[in-house]
Amino acid sequence: MRYTRFCLLLVFAANFSYAQKTAVTPYLPTHQQMLQAYANADRLDSAWKKIPVVTNIRPNWQANGKQFWYDKRVGTDATEYWFVNAEKGTKHKAFDAKQMANGVAAVLGKPVPANKLRIAVMFYGVDEKQVTFKIGKNWLKCNLSNYYCEKTTDTVFKDYDPTAPLQKRTYRWEANVTDSVSPDKQWTAFIRNGNLYARSLKGSAEIQFTTDGTNDKPYGEITWSPDSKHLVAYLTDPKKTKKVYYVLSSVPGTTRGQLESHEYDQPGDEFTSYQPFVFNIADKSKLAVDAEKIDFFGAPILHWRDGNSRYYTYEKVDRGHQRFRVIEVDVQTGKTRNIIDEKTNTFIYEQRLYTRYLPKTDEVVWITEKDGWRHVYLIDELTGKEKLITKGNWVVRDIDSVDVSKRQLWFTASGKNSGEDPYFIHYYRMGLDGKNMVDLTPEKGNHRLTFSPDRKYYIDTYSEVNVAPRMVLKNMATLKTVMELEHPDIAPLLNTGIKLPEVFVTKGRDGITDIWGVVYRPANMDSAKSYPVIENIYAGPQDSFVPKNFAAVNEMQSIAQLGFIVVQIDGMGTANRSKAFHDVCWHNLADAGFADRILWMKALAAKCPQADISRVGVYGTSAGGQNSAGAVLFHPEFYKAAVSACGCHDNRIDKQWWNEQWMGYPVGPHYAEQSNITNAAKLQGNLMLIVGEADTNVPPESTYRFADALIKNNKFFDLLTVPGMGHGDGGVYGRQKKRDFFVKHLLGTDPPARNSGEKASTAGF
Repeated sequence: MRYTRFCLLLVFAANFSYAQKTAVTPYLPTHQQMLQAYANADRLDSAWKKIPVVTNIRPNWQANGKQFWYDKRVGTDATEYWFVNAEKGTKHKAFDAKQMANGVAAVLGKPVPANKLRIAVMFYGVDEKQVTFKIGKNWLKCNLSNYYCEKTTDTVFKDYDPTAPLQKRTYRWEANVTDSVSPDKQWTAFIRNGNLYARSLKGSAEIQFTTDGTNDKPYGEITWSPDSKHLVAYLTDPKKTKKVYYVLSSVPGTTRGQLESHEYDQPGDEFTSYQPFVFNIADKSKLAVDAEKIDFFGAPILHWRDGNSRYYTYEKVDRGHQRFRVIEVDVQTGKTRNIIDEKTNTFIYEQRLYTRYLPKTDEVVWITEKDGWRHVYLIDELTGKEKLITKGNWVVRDIDSVDVSKRQLWFTASGKNSGEDPYFIHYYRMGLDGKNMVDLTPEKGNHRLTFSPDRKYYIDTYSEVNVAPRMVLKNMATLKTVMELEHPDIAPLLNTGIKLPEVFVTKGRDGITDIWGVVYRPANMDSAKSYPVIENIYAGPQDSFVPKNFAAVNEMQSIAQLGFIVVQIDGMGTANRSKAFHDVCWHNLADAGFADRILWMKALAAKCPQADISRVGVYGTSAGGQNSAGAVLFHPEFYKAAVSACGCHDNRIDKQWWNEQWMGYPVGPHYAEQSNITNAAKLQGNLMLIVGEADTNVPPESTYRFADALIKNNKFFDLLTVPGMGHGDGGVYGRQKKRDFFVKHLLGTDPPARNSGEKASTAGF
């Protein structure tokens, strides 16, 4: 399906051919018209925020797994509570809000307006005739037949997270958990003066395993084998993490700036290394593991065979993200074997790596992109044999759970369902043998699921960016809908004049690949006028960013009301498509998908003459700040104005883990070649930089060094430093400055002179 409906709606029911033939003139408001536009935008912002649109519900399941309650906003300042019996397929209000408020007021001794009743924790009695909940710091028990309430201490109930996977998720690079005491409680291991010792807990015996450790280079990260016969420990070479600094200029009650610092690894910095050894309690021996030092991340988590303490496995990502291994170690010989050994010429998407160990069957569930798409494999640890579980030109987004007893895989994926947006997330269940794949969410849209405790029921919330969400309760056994829980009426929202965003798709730089984006436009757009285009950019390769869920309003919608067409696009180099689509970013972050973005906006203008691409602006935060500034440096022929907030303007200054993932290791000349700082002399358009002086995500000096380079190249720009602000876009003040900047440079008129009292919008997101 092609999404090219934009012009049809853009010109108020005029047909597409009429839009193509109609001449348009640039929208260039006078100052007075601009003041009115600000006032109108403020009015719309206020109106939208008052309209309740339910986009998601969180079920609070009862202990029996058959009933739940949820709350929803129903007015400017009111909440309703609903009770659902999933087994019976019924739904009713949980209580009468006015009577409940009176009952609560009686026991608390103070008025409680019904629309101010806020309950976050609540559970029902077995007979459903009484309910216990928390109001402020007070627990109350109320009879639902007469609304008599009393304080209670009977507050024990089984809490359940409906979004939780079947198994507790462990994170691959979390700190290695060590235990000094052996599993059989006979020994305790410890480090003394950098060396490894073990002492008997049943006597006075003590073993010194090593003599070559020092306080500067000690042994550490001790792990016992399950049978308590061996210890695994590492000879470490610690490297102190360097610090970055910032100054808090405006701390109340002080007259001097305060220097602050925090540890911060940057690309190329050294890491602590770990050389693995195995130690035998019986013969007090030390055995070197036949493996290179681990010099990236930390000491790994060890995975032992079920009922077999001779072998363990660990994971190793080589620095530079081009090799990933699952390595087996024989504790009797120190020999190693690669169970998984993946290599790539570009990068391994480490942030989305997944391994799930099945020790009872000696198997590993593993996600890799080695066939060009992100898919799931089942690995036999004993033989190394691989079995492809999922396959096709689509992407596994995440694994929810592996049901070991039923040998089933629960996962999310996108791009499998033809005829819809390839980014839409659907939920699936299938066997570990790659058979019996079931789509739990066949309806068109972007889906989010929550489950009952026993997974007999699930709630499916799905929507599109311009299609109101549906929240339905489904039966897992039949996959049929038990009942619709919520489907908000958006007519009140549309009655404000808001124009819902439109999806637009066109071909990318290769002439083959679809590039997807969204378009927001003013409520009072004149079809005879053309409007500047502003791109909200974030080209960080760690994900995709164009919104897919329905939202009543967002910043892009709000900016559009001042007289702009605002767009957001996922160009090549971002994630959640094919490996080739993603690989464009490799050693190439300055690319930022601009070739695709520019073609996309040109195609939009060809379809819709109201989009004036002779006046294009761009804004972004963090990696988006790098991208927005890069737009006016590397593509000044297209982008005319940019607002860049807390940008990582040089990938050598930013955080190590993110930048080496995409720019690689070691740090080569391509880092400098793509830096906004070293390319500052290329600036041609208008640029505003925003930075928080207390940014601990991207060091503030990234922006200051860019500003320094611009000044040295006699380039003129605006700089907003926000005292005390961390990583962000400048807050309400910064967002207002951003709008004023685009009004001045793209609409050619002055924003409100607020200091002299001109009335203007003060609303912010």
